[in-house]
Amino acid sequence: MKANLTFSTIAVLSLLTLGSIQAQTLDLAIPQDYRIAGLTVMGAEYTDVQAIKLFTGLKVGEEIRIPGDRIARAIHNLWDQRLFDDVSVEVAERREQDVYLVVRVLEIPRLSHYGFDGVKRSEQETLRDKLDIVRGQVVNNHLRATTRRILLDHYYEKGYFDAEIAIKVIPDSILDNAASVHIDIHKGEKIKIGELSIIGAVELKEKVLLRKMKNTKEQTFLRIFKPSKYLASDFQDDLDAVIAYYNTEGFRNARIAGDSLYRTPEGELGIAVTVNEGHRFYFREISFTGNTKYRTTQLDSILGIKRGDIYNVAELEQRIFMNPKGMDLSALYSDDGYLTFRAMPVEIRAEGDSIDLEIRLMEGKQFRIGQVTIRGNTKTNDNVALREVRTQPGELFSRTDVIRTQRELSQLNYFNPEAFQINPVQNPEEGTVDIEYVVEEKPTDQIELQGGWGGGRIVGSLGVTFNNFALKKVFERDTWRPVPMGDGQRISIRAQSNGLYFQSYNLSFTEPWLGGKKPNGLTVGMWRSIQSNGLPKKIEGEPNPDRQTLMISGVSASLGQRWKRPDDWFVMSLGLAYQRFDFDDYNSGLFSFTDGRSNNIALTFNLSRNSVSDPIFPVWGSEIRFSVKATPPYSAFQPDRDWSGATDQEKFRFVEYHKWKFAANWYTPLTTSGGENPRSLVLHTYFGAGLIGLYNAQLGLSPFERFYLGGVFLSGYVLDGREIISLRGYDNLSLTEPDQNTGAPAITKYGFELRYPLSTNPSATIYTMAFMEAGRTWENAERFNPFDAYRSAGVGMRIFLPMFGLLGLDYGWRLDDVPAAPSMSQGQFHFSMGMNIGDL
Repeated sequence: MKANLTFSTIAVLSLLTLGSIQAQTLDLAIPQDYRIAGLTVMGAEYTDVQAIKLFTGLKVGEEIRIPGDRIARAIHNLWDQRLFDDVSVEVAERREQDVYLVVRVLEIPRLSHYGFDGVKRSEQETLRDKLDIVRGQVVNNHLRATTRRILLDHYYEKGYFDAEIAIKVIPDSILDNAASVHIDIHKGEKIKIGELSIIGAVELKEKVLLRKMKNTKEQTFLRIFKPSKYLASDFQDDLDAVIAYYNTEGFRNARIAGDSLYRTPEGELGIAVTVNEGHRFYFREISFTGNTKYRTTQLDSILGIKRGDIYNVAELEQRIFMNPKGMDLSALYSDDGYLTFRAMPVEIRAEGDSIDLEIRLMEGKQFRIGQVTIRGNTKTNDNVALREVRTQPGELFSRTDVIRTQRELSQLNYFNPEAFQINPVQNPEEGTVDIEYVVEEKPTDQIELQGGWGGGRIVGSLGVTFNNFALKKVFERDTWRPVPMGDGQRISIRAQSNGLYFQSYNLSFTEPWLGGKKPNGLTVGMWRSIQSNGLPKKIEGEPNPDRQTLMISGVSASLGQRWKRPDDWFVMSLGLAYQRFDFDDYNSGLFSFTDGRSNNIALTFNLSRNSVSDPIFPVWGSEIRFSVKATPPYSAFQPDRDWSGATDQEKFRFVEYHKWKFAANWYTPLTTSGGENPRSLVLHTYFGAGLIGLYNAQLGLSPFERFYLGGVFLSGYVLDGREIISLRGYDNLSLTEPDQNTGAPAITKYGFELRYPLSTNPSATIYTMAFMEAGRTWENAERFNPFDAYRSAGVGMRIFLPMFGLLGLDYGWRLDDVPAAPSMSQGQFHFSMGMNIGDL
């Protein structure tokens, strides 16, 4: 092959060719001008002749100097096409000042097929996807070199640093000008990183620096989830991370002096990184210029950097531009309308280990908000989205209000948070800024189809929830796709059954903005459940005397209001609910009487503060809830009555109790990754407690509304207002005192989870977790002790699918024995469906 000939060599060959063919008529010592009278291509059987002439740059009728560089350029151009094994340009004939040129080429064969040796068939498919090789492609040196490079890069990425690639070209015995390519692969053994060291680390510990290298790790026995392999791009990112960490510790001149790769005696890969630390610097004097709105002392206070603090540019930029832990200079100005505010920190003096800074401010002028629009809401009505917007026309621009608006729109759960955009358009002449919020609709409706276990039998559930319903459009035929949508209302229909033993039907409706002017939410609901001993209602048309039933019917209504003080994260709601329990010879052992009727009329007060960043995977914020549910003290209206001789049916004809609950959840980001979709390791800490009290000791505690603890109770087989709280690692309801039939009046549960997202895609949000938690119930509220609890630990995963909600799988390991269940398994799996299942 002659594809590697230099330009000078080609020129010499062309001259020799001319000399050998026309030496008798051309004097090569004296360049002369000729006219190209003819141009012929020979040897081209599969390549277009006109294309070859075009590649040479020679045209009939043009003048050409022989000898000269035009012939050499023509040959060089043909070599550049990588289509030929040999190329020459010859003078076939000369007639006075006319010459007839011949271009001779030897074509490279075309690819008929290719294959692999040395790898499995399944791996061959992966390699074919990586190679850009098609039948009919020219089999030249470029194809071989590119194929070899792609395959070596593939195996290097997987840790096969000793991989060898041999490419053989074999002429095809059937097709003309065709060849097959055989790629012989010898991967060798996978090479792990056996040694990783940082040389020159004196001021900072080497092991701390190695932890900053997230992608390049030594192979250890315990390293399972993070592979130990060397990738050049990831390695460079890790070196940058090491220097960035040095900078945060005041070593602003730290740099990587060099790095080297070597093989250890064991055949593993060794990496040595050499750093030049320099010395640590400190802040000294910090001054401000250009500030007319705020005093220097006020800016100093917000900046929060003192003389003698370690010189940390990253921390300085956070305090100026975006401080996740509190106020920063940019927020101070941008929340007061200064949209064009700029700050430029400049080092004005460096003496010894101290640096003086001057922060130059360009305050600009205040902007008021002009037009506010929403774009991309193809299903949700404008007014539904705009009522959550905190940036109102005429008000001063506020960055905090913009961020809060983004959070509120995300909390609606109608829009894709990853596609959220904010487009501010400044109007400097008018001193206004128009704000456009760009959203993208996502599926919000949910279908529930599940099977659970309750009452010793399988319970099937079927439900549908429309989270963006439009009640006022129900009579508009064109809006049923599949139901009227866009007004932000919520309607839920759910049914459960296991045949004759149990049926339950629920319907609820929520209007979050009653009246459309203020965020006053109205929720109404109704339900009915029937549990029996499984016998039919009638036998031969007559009522069945052996049938036992418990029918529970109820209605409820609540009104919620968003408060503005202490801040507008608070929501208060008041609710009224009525439940009727009809017993017909129902002898299940769950209640102390079998016939009669009980009435539960209760008023509920809820106060909550919710500042979490996202409803599906919160990264920061908190959620705190306090509630009281109470019935009227009916017995107080009969102060002279002696209840000691009354039956339980008489005592609880009108149930009386007061129920108190408190729950808190905190979300703290521990790490944040880079990229377009940063992922954070989040610490979720939670605590909850509940107590049920009584008004009259003679009546005793209500048999309804009690707490049950243990396992993850999937069936939702709730009959009497009971609250079933999860505690993973234990059997269902097994931690309920005095027993799992009667429930408990006092409960606590607390713990923490370490969560990490695998996918933040709204269409399929997935995160893993490790947890430790504890909880307990008490038969007597006076024995309440949150530190005397059953403990467990484990791991789990959550998957959120818009159509089905949140799905959970956990493996819990109990850390304490349960005296009432000595044969309980030490560990067990739990499956859950739904948000906040099993929480207080």
